[in-house]
Amino acid sequence: MYPINRILVAVKDPDAKARPAIAKAAQLAKALDAEIRLFHGITDPVLVDAAGLEASALASLGAERRARCRERLEAIAKPLRRRGVHVTSAVEWDFPAHEAICRQAAQSEADLIIAEAHPRPHHAPWLLRFADWELLRWSSLPVLLVKSARPYRRARVLAAIDPGHAFAKPANLDGEILHYASTVTDALHGSLAAVHAYDPAAIALGMRPADVAAPEARERIEQAELARVQGTLRATLEAAGVPDTPTHLIGRHPIDAILDVADSTGTRILVMGAISRSGLKRLFIGDTAERLLDRIDCDVLVVKSRQFRNRIARARRGMQLVTMPWDRSVAL
Repeated sequence: MYPINRILVAVKDPDAKARPAIAKAAQLAKALDAEIRLFHGITDPVLVDAAGLEASALASLGAERRARCRERLEAIAKPLRRRGVHVTSAVEWDFPAHEAICRQAAQSEADLIIAEAHPRPHHAPWLLRFADWELLRWSSLPVLLVKSARPYRRARVLAAIDPGHAFAKPANLDGEILHYASTVTDALHGSLAAVHAYDPAAIALGMRPADVAAPEARERIEQAELARVQGTLRATLEAAGVPDTPTHLIGRHPIDAILDVADSTGTRILVMGAISRSGLKRLFIGDTAERLLDRIDCDVLVVKSRQFRNRIARARRGMQLVTMPWDRSVAL
């Protein structure tokens, strides 16, 4: 079991009026008896004159900005503390945003990251330009991406698993998914279900031409394959300690199957795994999690294998300084 004792909440805008990620983090923290750390990374580039800016002036500017942001986070934390939630806050100059969050999570020894999803649709997630995608890709910790402002009330949780590992998932990832899904379900006094999508067309690939042409033979082989998949699914649930979990076994592409089940069951949190890829394979294929995010309305808890390690440096980058050219023609 992997307890959730510390939750890092990535606060994109400390001045925002609506803060669903913080509200849901507080709800989970109360239920799990966990601590919350509110974190804001200041990633805005600072324009400096090439003629020179004294180090003391730059340090003063940075300290003032940090103090203002920290004051806002503390204002958010006060009502949470009155409700009995243990909350700390941190502000750092660091960039890019996803690296700043991962660094703070490691420093805080967090067990879970909660972040609010970017409100606009991403038509090209593979361009790697949004912090949401980068955070999901690089974080070695589970990330709860909050897409809905509705609070959790006996939330329905859906775990998307792949016992056959048809999509190159690590063998232990299904257990991780079911563990976190079960933990969140228990904390919210909700209900848990699992979905597994398989490809019926793949069954015919291993059949002899004579069997494909014979309806009775094809049906017999398909039924045998379905029974095998059901057995594997049951074994996966038993190994994870949730043998009585209701299951949805769907013979469709995972994205379509998950969307349909989530919609029909009123799912509030979808728990699924993600695999970070790199190079051209990553650029053109993308992860199922990423392709689902723009289309699904509920919150998404993305889990990685415990063996996953990111390559993000531990040292913060500090201010992002952008030098402005010094134009000698401008009168002083």
